[in-house]
Amino acid sequence: MLAWSINSYAQEKAWTSAKQPEQEIEMLKRQIKAPVFLERDFLITDFGAVGDGQTKNTEAFKKAIEACHKSGGGRVVVPYGKFLTGGIYLKSNVNLHLADSATIIFSRDSSDYPIVFTRWEGMECMNYASFIYAYGEENIAITGNGILDGNANNDYWWWWCGAKKYGWREELGKQTPARNALHEMMHEEVDPKKRIFGDGHYLRPNFIQPYQCKNVWIADVKLINSPMWNLNPVLCENVLIEKVKVISHGPNNDGCDPEACKNVWIRDCYFDTGDDCIAIKSGRDEDGRNIGRPAENHIIENCVMKDGHGGVVIGSEIAGGAKNIYAINCEMDSPNLDRVLRIKTSSSRGGIIENVFMKNVQVGTFKEAAVKCNMFYEKPGNHIPTIRNIWVENLNVEKGGQYALMVAAYQQSPVTNLRMINCNLKGIKEPFKVDHVKNLVFEDVKINGRVMEAPKGVN
Repeated sequence: MLAWSINSYAQEKAWTSAKQPEQEIEMLKRQIKAPVFLERDFLITDFGAVGDGQTKNTEAFKKAIEACHKSGGGRVVVPYGKFLTGGIYLKSNVNLHLADSATIIFSRDSSDYPIVFTRWEGMECMNYASFIYAYGEENIAITGNGILDGNANNDYWWWWCGAKKYGWREELGKQTPARNALHEMMHEEVDPKKRIFGDGHYLRPNFIQPYQCKNVWIADVKLINSPMWNLNPVLCENVLIEKVKVISHGPNNDGCDPEACKNVWIRDCYFDTGDDCIAIKSGRDEDGRNIGRPAENHIIENCVMKDGHGGVVIGSEIAGGAKNIYAINCEMDSPNLDRVLRIKTSSSRGGIIENVFMKNVQVGTFKEAAVKCNMFYEKPGNHIPTIRNIWVENLNVEKGGQYALMVAAYQQSPVTNLRMINCNLKGIKEPFKVDHVKNLVFEDVKINGRVMEAPKGVN
């Protein structure tokens, strides 16, 4: 009943007061809870693990997790040391807990990651398991003040993207042919379990990917050197990510990409990334539309975006739509930050993006636009998207970039009910680059010290 009341209310009409989304946030916070585990510890060293940074401990992790799971759950504890391993599979009722200064180092050998059912850039396929993976599990966690080291660099994993700045050379393979093939399989709606990749295809695994799981908790850990996306829960429900630090500057090293998830709370996290800090997704093109699961009920709170291309991003793999996205009390400041709030989609995606609320965001600098809605990201198709009910309040920018607001929309599908309130943006080169917007409202918006009215002739 609660989820229904949030969704149906927001879909029926645009917010008229910040109190409305703020009440929705408080209702949602009462729903999202960390799972509780039995007070029972399983030390990985009791299962043969050696923390010398050289011994491969894949079997020790597997045995400890299996024993914990079979006994009804608890913590699998990684003590002080450096523990090399291949892929880790998390099972229900297991909390993988890193003691202070413990480090898990992930193998650079692709054969240490089994081929599993996964998503790669929003497309379903059979590919390498993420470094920490779970499928259909409940009550799982990764906690503690330790480090998860993806061990990727220009010599391992990163060059697979095919960019010379990440170590790729002409004589090496790269992801482009496999990526193109996966796109074609998706468009032709080939059975995802027959879209088989892995060795020789160069589709990098993500770092952490719980898939179709319930009650997921990730807290306190530090992630470094990921091959690709860092945190990527897919089709999950009740996800709490708190006090996590992501420092990873490789290609496509997004910080947190919840994909087609429901009830997600990302709070008190630190993102220093090579791509978007937070990018909310719901699948690409046919895969996103056929599954039809939106990104739904997400709170982003008290996060610091130290570096990254986008602060809070919705898209581009957003064909399943997105609704009820709330970003509050965040800080951003980077010369590499292109956009503070970015909604990116296209007519090859379609879907509805609605009910996006941003309040109390402090920004040092950015490059392109503070707020950007773009319906022309990547190639067009036959599925015109919808963007509606966007509320931005108390956005303060010290040294802005090119634009305060950018909108690129279809004339037949204008961005609807976009409101900016009590915003103060300094150092802006041009206030707007806007085409099709319906019901664009500015209230006390200052750009370069001057109160601005919403641009005319775009409604």
